[in-house]
Formats: sequence, C-alpha cells, structure tokens
Amino acid sequence: MSLLLQEGTIGNVTLKNRIVMPPMCMYHAETDGHPNAFHTLHYGSKALGGVGLIIVEATAVESRGRISENDLGIWSDDQIAGHREITAICHDNGAKIALQLAHAGRKCECESEIPVAPSAIAFCSDAPYRLPSALPLDEIKNIKDSFVRAALRAKEAGYDMVEIHGAHGYLLCEFLSPLSNQRSDLYGGTLENRCRLLVEVTKAVKEAINLPVIVRISADEWMEDGWNIEDSIALSKALKTAGADIIHVSAGGNQALTQTQPLFVPLYQADYAKRIRNEGSIPTIAVGLITTPAEGEALLIGGVCDFVAYGRELLRNPNLALTAAKEFQETDKIPASFRRGF
Repeated sequence: MSLLLQEGTIGNVTLKNRIVMPPMCMYHAETDGHPNAFHTLHYGSKALGGVGLIIVEATAVESRGRISENDLGIWSDDQIAGHREITAICHDNGAKIALQLAHAGRKCECESEIPVAPSAIAFCSDAPYRLPSALPLDEIKNIKDSFVRAALRAKEAGYDMVEIHGAHGYLLCEFLSPLSNQRSDLYGGTLENRCRLLVEVTKAVKEAINLPVIVRISADEWMEDGWNIEDSIALSKALKTAGADIIHVSAGGNQALTQTQPLFVPLYQADYAKRIRNEGSIPTIAVGLITTPAEGEALLIGGVCDFVAYGRELLRNPNLALTAAKEFQETDKIPASFRRGF
C-alpha cells in the first residue's frame, strides 16, 4: 500500500491520505476580504479531486495584515459565513481543511494601510514596498489578540485546524530574523526573544481553540548572517512545547536579495523538513517543487516528512490524488464517478 495514500493524523484529526494542498494566494477577494464563489469552487475542486488536507491561502487577521487589496480576511465576524461555505463543500467531498492565519507586516502592499514591522526596515526600496512603522509593545499585544480572535472565527466557520504563517518574510517571520528585527526589548536581540512572538501566538491560539495547529516557517532566509536551519530547529522545539502539532517547512522570502539561495530544483527544500523532523522531534510537511506521486512517496519512505504538499501541481492537476491512486494501483480509492477516466 502506498504511504502517500495512507491515512495520517495531525493532532486528533485523521486525514484520508498524506497529500496536502499548501496555501497559495489567489488574489481573488474583493477589498472587504470576503470569500466568494471563486474560493468555494477553487477549494471544493481540490476536495473533489481527493486531497487529504486543504490549507486555505493566507488570510489576514487584521486589515493592515493583508498582502494585497485582494487577499482573504478573517478579521471580522461578517467574514465567517463565506468561509463556512468553503469548509462545507470541502467536508462534503471528503477533505479536511485548515485556514492559514497571516499578517503581512512590512510586505503589505495595500495603499490604504500603513505597514508595520518589528523594526522600521523596508523589505526593499522598490514599489510597492514602503518603510514600515516599528510596532510598540501595546500593538504587539493587539496583534497577538487578533490572531486568537481570527482562530476562534476559523473554528466557528468549520475549519478542522489552523495554520499560523511564520514564513516568507511576513510579520511573524520578520521577528525571527536578526536582519529584519533590530529591537532591543523582549522581542528582539537573542534567539529566544526573536522567537517569542511566534511562540506566544502559537500557545495562545492553541489554548483558545483546542484544534490542531500547524506552523509554517522559512527554515533558512539564505543570508550569511541571517535566520538559518539551526535556528529553525531550536524554534521548532519551542513551538512543539507551545502546542504546535506539525511544522510546515518552507524557506526564503524575508530578503529581496539573497546570498546563499539554492538552485530551485525538485525537492530543494526537503532536507530542511527532514532535519526539523529528526532533530526537532516534531512531524513535518515538506513543500517545494514536489510534482509527482513518486516523489511524495519517496519522501515518506525516506522519513523526510509526514505529509507532502503539492502546490503548483495541484493548480495544474486538481485530480493529483486520483492520478496517484492509478499509479500505485489502488483504484478502489478513485470514486466510481471518476473511475472510467483512470
């Protein structure tokens, strides 16, 4: 039996297979952040195609936390109903579903908002990025509270779990790096202090909703004096203590120009997931130019990760899980409605 098509658990939630759709911004919401028919169809099609876990794209916990004017939001109770339509269609078609809770920080491109960050350091000097305002301590507390309120709304909307976005140079990731975080208070300086906000958000969200919590991180920002895999292993141990159930391991995104960026080849981020899984003693989701069922199977056989995320490939082929069932000769996992096509 294929490992990729075997059941797996995250926290107390069982998934029918180990195929994950990672969050990918669709830029299809109106400026009010409400989900619409596009989102329901987009995510519903992946559930119909057999994906075990769908993670909905970066969804802002406050208005100034959007990456763009067309990002989804979960900062208001008015947005819950639209999200409930997404979870309902995915559940009806056999998938579990998570919502990625996000704050863009200094990478907010909304002209109507003033970006915020741990320190007043712009992502880069080119438009649309602007100089952010450094967050005072009272606003940091407000942002933590915004993550908790957003998580509670996600639970009310029917999501099975949440993912906290601590990757790709967005706000929580910005606090991790000594290059983007030059604070001298309890949220800056030492590794423990720079990790503090993400750890506190994780702990507070877990306690508030008592659902599985995924944390997505960038394992390395590809800078000689920046955040690296050793830091990520230490962070993952702290996140596990705080209540994280699994780490979704990506990389990069915190610097516009990097020094040690690897070649973007298939499985280029997989070793990060393996090291965090083995040295951090916490389950991982591997992601990054994984495109075939055979590649996912090899990662699981090799003990690299516990779940495999297919991003761009699921945009090209929403029926990837059914393709895998044919490839691994497990056609009983293909719904009768689709079997003639395989």
